[in-house]
Amino acid sequence: MNRRTFLARTGAASVAAAIPNLLPSSLWAAPVKPGDRITAGLIGIGAMGSGHLARLAGDPGVQLVAVCDVDRSRRDAGRQRVDAIYAEARAAGTYRGCAAYNDYRELLARPDMDAVVIATPDHWHAMQSIHAAQAGKDVYCEKPVSLTLQEGRDLVHAIRRYGRVFQTGTQYRSIPAIRQVCRFVRHGGLGRVKSVFTLWNNLGAWIGAPRFRPYADLVKATDYTRVFGPAHFTLPAEPVPEGLDWDLWVGPAAWHDFNHLFHTNPIPGVVPWSFCEDFGAASVTWFHSHAADVIQYGLGVEESGPVELIHPAGGAFPTLTCRYANGTLLHLVEHWGQVKELYHAVPADARLAGNFGGVFVGERGWVTSMSTGGDIEGGPAAVMEEMKLSGRQVNIGGNNHHANWFHCIRSRARPSCHEELGHRSAALGHLTILAYKLGRSLTWDPVKEQFPGDEQANRLRTRALRQPWLM
Repeated sequence: MNRRTFLARTGAASVAAAIPNLLPSSLWAAPVKPGDRITAGLIGIGAMGSGHLARLAGDPGVQLVAVCDVDRSRRDAGRQRVDAIYAEARAAGTYRGCAAYNDYRELLARPDMDAVVIATPDHWHAMQSIHAAQAGKDVYCEKPVSLTLQEGRDLVHAIRRYGRVFQTGTQYRSIPAIRQVCRFVRHGGLGRVKSVFTLWNNLGAWIGAPRFRPYADLVKATDYTRVFGPAHFTLPAEPVPEGLDWDLWVGPAAWHDFNHLFHTNPIPGVVPWSFCEDFGAASVTWFHSHAADVIQYGLGVEESGPVELIHPAGGAFPTLTCRYANGTLLHLVEHWGQVKELYHAVPADARLAGNFGGVFVGERGWVTSMSTGGDIEGGPAAVMEEMKLSGRQVNIGGNNHHANWFHCIRSRARPSCHEELGHRSAALGHLTILAYKLGRSLTWDPVKEQFPGDEQANRLRTRALRQPWLM
């Protein structure tokens, strides 16, 4: 059915909440049998979504039956690309089987679809994942899976309630070399891990980028050189480009008039909207969710979290630090030089480079788990020998993250980065942002997911949704 019919039957104001009633359990996608092709949909065809499109359409075990984007140009281009990929593989050389939707709820209403990949801006991740679970779809969602602590927990509840297979898009844990490092650390190879270091950036470079220059005076760009979380400021309204459903793009977030800094064609790099606290989460969006996933996996606390956020204003540490129940400290640094200059944690000649992981420092030595910066490094030599790495090179493309999800859709096993892990890696970043926002240290109960006795901080675990949107 088309969008007009869909909305007329359900009512535009209530359609988001109505998905479970529209799709009774008898119409939900049946478990995929071994050997059967998985039918999938894709929501969001930006920089990351385009990569997912190629991965899905190029897998012989998957049939990409539908794409969705609120930008008509991206939506149409995505459908044409899928058709072209499938046409090339057919003897007839033609294919016209991929549907295209403006509204993701129409895509989810299809009873012939097993799974969906969500690659939209951050403020949509939790809601669309929950609605997909309610519609009986297995879910692969880009990181971070939430913008608030409560959103993440609501997502976990929904995935479990509806019995869906959920994979978080933190693929760095699925790189063989990174997995070997994490397992070595996790099983005591470094002895007790005293500290870990990972990157966390301020907004200075982002706000100071060329595309922000026309608005530098308006947003007072120099004020953000020491802001360590996403920001809130008003950008001038611009005409909405033809074919862009801006109201649906904003969705449940607080309203912002259209400005091309949020959404532009051609795509101006990855996650251009992430500086805005209503749409993204700055460092959590850029890289920290990846790093948090890898680090907490290595520490064996991936289904928990820290018990304290120690703000540098207190003087205990020069940068914001997370303390876990076993005493391990996770220090956030602005650049790798601070690991040596401020903490003197590794030898002066240690090579630290890359991102999406961290530096583990234990009783017996140290080792890196970063990607994009070259080989795995560590010391002393005896520790590296004990690790028995199959190779120190980190091949980002050599991961099985999608394949693991496909396997679990068929087997109903838990994927390598399931919903709880996705929530906990995002939550670590959200906790950090709240400590920066409040400008003080915080105590956190990772079991109850509360700040004990701290009413001000507890109010910030959630935020209001723009009407008529509901989780």
